[in-house]
Amino acid sequence: MTSDDLPIGRRVARWRVRRSMTQQMLADRLRRSKSWVDKVERGVRALDRYSVIQELADVLRVDPEVLLGQQRPTPSGPPDGVDDIRAVLARYDIPQAPTQTMEEVRRQVGYAWLTYQHAHYGQLVRVLPGLLDAVQGARSAEVLVQAYRITSSLLVKLGEADLGWLAADRAMAAAGDDPILAATATISVAQALRASNRDRLALTATLNAANRILPLPSRVVDHEVGGCGGDQSTRQPHDHQGPGEWALGGTLLVQAALAAAGSGDHHRAGELTDRAAGVAAHLRRYDDTHRTSFGPVAVDLARVLCAAQRGDADEALQRHLTVVRREAWRRLPAEYRGAYLVDAARAYLQVGDLRGAARALVDADSVAPAEVRCRPLARTVIAEVARAQPAPAGVARLATLVGLTR
Repeated sequence: MTSDDLPIGRRVARWRVRRSMTQQMLADRLRRSKSWVDKVERGVRALDRYSVIQELADVLRVDPEVLLGQQRPTPSGPPDGVDDIRAVLARYDIPQAPTQTMEEVRRQVGYAWLTYQHAHYGQLVRVLPGLLDAVQGARSAEVLVQAYRITSSLLVKLGEADLGWLAADRAMAAAGDDPILAATATISVAQALRASNRDRLALTATLNAANRILPLPSRVVDHEVGGCGGDQSTRQPHDHQGPGEWALGGTLLVQAALAAAGSGDHHRAGELTDRAAGVAAHLRRYDDTHRTSFGPVAVDLARVLCAAQRGDADEALQRHLTVVRREAWRRLPAEYRGAYLVDAARAYLQVGDLRGAARALVDADSVAPAEVRCRPLARTVIAEVARAQPAPAGVARLATLVGLTR
């Protein structure tokens, strides 16, 4: 059996031994129990959260992909299988009885998230049709919302924004009257709307959702779209909510800021990023239950993109070079970093900074190759940058990898 075929717990054990650490030593550095480490290594306890795998990888001084056994060459071009996902979304027959236990379905959803966060899009395209069937049979609002969120996010990346919008709408329908589930689904709605150049609609949706879950001092009203925050006098503070829900609200504010910037409302974008920064400043270490990756670094990345959108190349470049040197940047999922770098490349291209765009593309390819080699958006940016004479360093190689000719 090769190292790539080993269960993740066995890989953790191997690297722990290589680092001359006992189970107790590893447990102490993780601030967990020895029993927890032992169960992980024996496969009794599943590792289905990126944040936990990232924490283990940091202590063992390896890349998270090493623990996951997923360091394989990344093919170029959009992965096959989108039609299979479309076919599942077009089905309205719900299985009469679940074929798997809820625990099995939750585990599948957890691994789908990990696959997405590590930007293994070809693998994810293949597993999503079966996963969507499984969650329909499970009849759990939570797992339905999560599965549709993953599906929507992937489809948006693969250039299928309208189909991604459909999956996000399914997530909203599954959420029902639960404000937290609805807020998580709204993240996908906003991403799909922004990818479809419907930024004002994305702004409305995100502010509505944010105002439903954030305490009163952090709520916002968009007066230009008719007070989309709703009647503030009828709302009650959510003091019982934990940091995960605050992070969810902060993520919605970031999405709202990006939507405002995309619609040309740069003053509004600045206000929203400031409010998101205020939420992030009150957060400490937390379990990222809602898969937001929110924190101060996420707000700073949004500031870079907003600055580039308003044509302030100097501020964007300065902020970009600062944020990517921070430790918190390296802790973000590969998908998040790669997607940001592609967006940063596009933003630099919009302000005429070809070298900045080239650097961002090359960095994105090193962090998450599928972000560059599978996404139509990235191919478009590569083509634009490669037209320069001479093309910036590294871009000619990327153009060849994705099948573009200069």
